[in-house]
Amino acid sequence: MMKEKPPLSLITKTPEEGFQLAVSLARKGVKTTQPDKEVLFMLREVYSRDADSLIACSQVIAIHFQTVAAANNYWRE
Repeated sequence: MMKEKPPLSLITKTPEEGFQLAVSLARKGVKTTQPDKEVLFMLREVYSRDADSLIACSQVIAIHFQTVAAANNYWRE
């Protein structure tokens, strides 16, 4: 019997889980954009030493976190 995948959702229990989801979304975006692992690892050597690239990565994560936070009503009470 195949395991069912959990439904995709932006809902998380805590802001920390929401942030981890935002990081995961950003990473999936990179993997989708550059599916060749060899090229991906080669490029990592370049962007990991470039402040502008690192800032851009942080901005993408922040945008994803903003979306997740809004979906969670900024962590429901």
